[in-house]
Amino acid sequence: MTPFDFRLPTRIVFGAGLVAGLGELARSLGELNRVLLVSDPGVVAAGHTQRGLDSLYAAGFTTKLFRDFAENPTTDHVEAGLALARQFRPELIIGFGGGSSMDCAKGINFLYSCGGRMQDYWGVGKATAELLPMIAVPTTAGTGSETQSFALISDAQTHVKMACGDKRAAFRIALLDPELTVTQPTRVTALTGFDAIAHAVETAVSKARTPLSHAFSREAWQHLAPNFLRVIAEPENFEARGAMQLGACLAGLAIENSMLGAAHAAANPLTASYGISHGDAVALMLPHVVRHNGPSVESQYRALVLSTAFNRDTPDQRAGSSGLAQFLAEAAASAGLATRLRDQGVDRQRLPQLAADAMKQWTAGFNPVEMQHEDFLRLYDQAY
Repeated sequence: MTPFDFRLPTRIVFGAGLVAGLGELARSLGELNRVLLVSDPGVVAAGHTQRGLDSLYAAGFTTKLFRDFAENPTTDHVEAGLALARQFRPELIIGFGGGSSMDCAKGINFLYSCGGRMQDYWGVGKATAELLPMIAVPTTAGTGSETQSFALISDAQTHVKMACGDKRAAFRIALLDPELTVTQPTRVTALTGFDAIAHAVETAVSKARTPLSHAFSREAWQHLAPNFLRVIAEPENFEARGAMQLGACLAGLAIENSMLGAAHAAANPLTASYGISHGDAVALMLPHVVRHNGPSVESQYRALVLSTAFNRDTPDQRAGSSGLAQFLAEAAASAGLATRLRDQGVDRQRLPQLAADAMKQWTAGFNPVEMQHEDFLRLYDQAY
């Protein structure tokens, strides 16, 4: 028997074209009038942010847009958003964009509602007051941040990525509109989509998994695995777009209740030390982690693979963990993601330090196989 405490604090609204109803959804949260909308410059340039603002205007909201941040938001970006929030005094915050927009929105809310610095909230359950209500409008299919209570914020000085989690930081509503993902550049589709697949794979075998979290992992995998390469080859395929966005959301629910593993622990130092994008870093490490874990969790990997119908876009059901690892490596390569550390400018002499940094990552403790420094060093060496 596996004891657990399962929570689902986020209302999920899914469907094409539903961004037009953002204002109405915001009104459902109560007598609120002032909305801070956090959206990155790329999403603003694509015109999606304006569609959200128009809906909010039509519903009678006073709004302010914060856009001065980038991929992997830092403590400096959050501080800039906090300064605007203090001036504007919002009653509702909306994260409109990819994981960076949603994480930055959560970070601003932590500091606006509770004070202090972002570093004060590194860890779990460190909020000191109720946070403002929030809505997530993801424009990518990847991080699953819309159904997680964690903000991933990088320290601007040390470049360490801090996971700042509190159940009060969960979005009240996640609005999933596949139309918002169509304008993604192909590379962004690949990076975020593979990250979502990694979430499904790692949560399915995490030490903290529960029967309910595993149901989300499996359902996420069933949406993601057959559609990852399809959505890259057919960017206008709305069915594939919708499957990827819903799969990413379900994988986020799995993370919220089971955490991740060694692939993300190994990926984060690559981003912090070499600026390798998160999706590339995960693509580099996940196949090797699956092979490393395979002997201990073969049945779980095999069950995941067997949950999807076999076709050219899913793993060979007969091969278990080795087939899964091969599928992941080939899918990453076909999508144009990174395949070797040496090609990303990583210095081989620094692999021991990367392994030491990976050991410090919180997610390492949830890997189904206990990880040691030499294990991470071997994984990096295999990926080199």
